[in-house]
Amino acid sequence: VQLQASGGGLVQAGGSLRLSCAASGQTFSTYSMGWFRQAPGKEREFVGTIRWSGGSTFYADSVKGRFTISRDNAKNSAYFQMNSLKPEDTAVYYCNAQDPFEPSHYYWGQGTLVTVSS
Repeated sequence: VQLQASGGGLVQAGGSLRLSCAASGQTFSTYSMGWFRQAPGKEREFVGTIRWSGGSTFYADSVKGRFTISRDNAKNSAYFQMNSLKPEDTAVYYCNAQDPFEPSHYYWGQGTLVTVSS
């Protein structure tokens, strides 16, 4: 699976962005998808995930109520709607896909930079 994240950019605090993660391959619907982020000088951290079926989503406490993950299996894509953005949300955002046959293995896309100005 190859992943391509996009949609990052510069936004003012309180604004919104929608990130996309496009995946190659025929079996996208079997992969649980996740979003992580890495701020300058910090470790990469979990932000949210959506199960392969799309029925379950989980979020880090820092983004609950502001960010929403969704997926469209027909388009081989996952999305990350980010609302009420804060300067502390500034980071490079990465999407990943969990291999259903090797759950300890994840595929990663390149990151997309989100910058939130105060």
